Amino acid sequence: QVQLQESGPGLVKPSQTLSLTCTVSGDSITTNRVYWNWIRQAPGKGLEWIGYIRASGTIVYSPLLESRTSISRDTSRNQFTLQLTSVTPEDTAVYYCVRCDWDLNEYDYWGQGTQVTVSS
Repeated sequence: QVQLQESGPGLVKPSQTLSLTCTVSGDSITTNRVYWNWIRQAPGKGLEWIGYIRASGTIVYSPLLESRTSISRDTSRNQFTLQLTSVTPEDTAVYYCVRCDWDLNEYDYWGQGTQVTVSS
């Protein structure tokens, strides 16, 4: 059974950097044809894709957030991370780490999500 678990601070001050980690169990983040994503949902809004990292290490970001986003990984810990710089209250959201099976073309495993609030 694949499981993903987000961790990180629940409160971040404006202009600071949001940092989250996703710990994966039941699969390897170096598995071919699987993409590891960050997705968020702000209050009252739909899901917003942030970016992904592939088994090869290739990273793709949403053009809307690319200038402030960094995704990386630690293969020894089977974790991948998200950093979002210069946050504003508009970055307040529930952040999810999500596995995408490329062959099935679907997001098949989700973390439970972690609430991040940007406030002074």
